[in-house]
Amino acid sequence: MNDKPKTTVSVIKADIGSLAGHHVVHPDTMAAATKVLAEAKSKGIIIDFYVTHVGDDLELIMTHNKGVDAPEIHELAWSAFKEATKISKELGLYAAGQDLLSEAFSGNVRGLGPGVAEMEFVERPAEPIVVFMADKTEPGAYNLPIFRIFADPFNTAGLVIDPRLHDGFKFEVFDVFESKSVTLSTPEEMYDLLAIIGTPSRYVIRRVYRKSDNEIGAVVSVERLNLIAGKYIGKDDPVAIVRAQSGFPALGEVLEPFTFPHLVAGWMRGSHHGPLMPVPQRYAKATRFDGPPRIIALGFQVKNGRLVGPSDLFDDVAFDKARELAQEIADYMRRHGPFMPHRLGPEEMEYTTLPQVLEKLKDRFVKVEGEFKARKPIVETKMLTHE
Repeated sequence: MNDKPKTTVSVIKADIGSLAGHHVVHPDTMAAATKVLAEAKSKGIIIDFYVTHVGDDLELIMTHNKGVDAPEIHELAWSAFKEATKISKELGLYAAGQDLLSEAFSGNVRGLGPGVAEMEFVERPAEPIVVFMADKTEPGAYNLPIFRIFADPFNTAGLVIDPRLHDGFKFEVFDVFESKSVTLSTPEEMYDLLAIIGTPSRYVIRRVYRKSDNEIGAVVSVERLNLIAGKYIGKDDPVAIVRAQSGFPALGEVLEPFTFPHLVAGWMRGSHHGPLMPVPQRYAKATRFDGPPRIIALGFQVKNGRLVGPSDLFDDVAFDKARELAQEIADYMRRHGPFMPHRLGPEEMEYTTLPQVLEKLKDRFVKVEGEFKARKPIVETKMLTHE
């Protein structure tokens, strides 16, 4: 039995207001959050921290030994966001406090607006992790890259040639509509896994475990803001933590899926498909059509809870082609204007202004005699179950 103390890495994010529209976090709000976390570190509440941003989202990366969903840590993050929101309001920043859906903290930030990804583990002698942070998209945006990292041998050579990875991984998939989850094992249940995660608006990879010993390998924030608030107030802008090396995919295997800027939901008003562009921190700002959707990756070593780093992993010419391709895809998708598939389907538009337009026009629709009556579309899907 391993009696070494466990380290928890918590990444908690929120949009608390931004400069010049849904564009970029103001440095003064980051400074306010940093002050709150620095005081907590001096008191021993957290071991270490790093404050950053992607687009209009303030990102708090914290280490501690209090475990996942610790009220003290979540309250700390809430306090940091509230202090940052005060500055945001003083500066008249756009959408100040947007992701804070409640005035009062209730023991956990889940359901209150912020996105949360946390994992607890016993540190290896060398513990590399990658923290992914995305803007202008939803949690399901990670489905394709996380699948490729942990289940695709054409991406991750270690699945074939490294005995420590060869047994595969287990994927916990979360149904964001029903708040249910199912765990599928790869490679034997790979096709079942693909059957559901190909619907990223509903089924989201939440956690990945190494099958041989159930060790946590990755975690993704699954909060869907529109489902929490009942209306569109901003896209979810998810975060993820992935462990690398020594029994997990190598760093290069973790990053490789992002050389393909796959289409994700989000972008302008959360209502359009666009390419997920991997960018360095200096390009982590949303401009063109409030986007395009983008993602940053920061690499750390974790030692006794200390965050060593970060390394700005997408700040590399090796990802220039991916960025060029993303811009070509953005050009192509933008030329569709308000038409699908650039604009999201009706099931994803119910939290936007589209229902108001339909309500205004409902009495102007008239019955056309002699035409066939179509069957009502089937929108409900049943969760796959496994013994």
